[in-house]
Amino acid sequence: MKVALVTGAGSGIGKAVALALAADGYAVTLAGRRADALDAVVAEANAAGRVHARPTDVTREADVEALFADIAGRHGRLDVLFNNAGMGGGGAFDTLTLDQWNDVVAVNLTGAFLCARGAFRMMKAQSPRGGRIINNGSLSAHAPRPGSAPYTATKHAITGLTKAIALDGRPFDVACGQIDIGNAATDMTARMARGVPQADGRIAPEPVMDVADVARAVAYMASLPLTANVPFMTVMATTMPFIGRG
Repeated sequence: MKVALVTGAGSGIGKAVALALAADGYAVTLAGRRADALDAVVAEANAAGRVHARPTDVTREADVEALFADIAGRHGRLDVLFNNAGMGGGGAFDTLTLDQWNDVVAVNLTGAFLCARGAFRMMKAQSPRGGRIINNGSLSAHAPRPGSAPYTATKHAITGLTKAIALDGRPFDVACGQIDIGNAATDMTARMARGVPQADGRIAPEPVMDVADVARAVAYMASLPLTANVPFMTVMATTMPFIGRG
């Protein structure tokens, strides 16, 4: 049985991916800050003990190290990490505080690094060797929304992290890829229907897509043999204003 870890698994994209991987037969560890939300996903998965919740703050090194020790003790290996935990953040650039910046960087970038490092160490040392790390980027890894400097900067940084892990993982059969998602229907994107700022100053609603479509895309990336990799995949609501000039 293959083993997967999903961070930010209590809701939204993380929850959808965790359920998809469980349905594909993975033993899945769910990591996130809210124990009640994780427990609800475990109950929904109904996967005969194959899905386990582990409350974790990915910004805390000790929490992340305890998370991987738990996976090692429970399963002895890790095949897939979906490095998904993240938060939004922004505002008018000249009003941003250092605390606002640091909060987003801690979760979106430092947390992603700590989890990827933990997965890399396990995958390098285990037998059979190797595994796959899938980082959750964003369309903001390519182009910003207005008033999104901290979030956009971290998502651009995730692209660099993905490339570095993919290169450093080659000798150890550790594959790394990134999925950039645009407007999956979750609680975080509910505001899209009401209207969000556009680059030309308008407030306009944007299309969304079913989060299950994202989950299927991640499950596909996870299903590949380690001799194949999707370095970057973009999955977006077809008619959202990203390609071209709106």
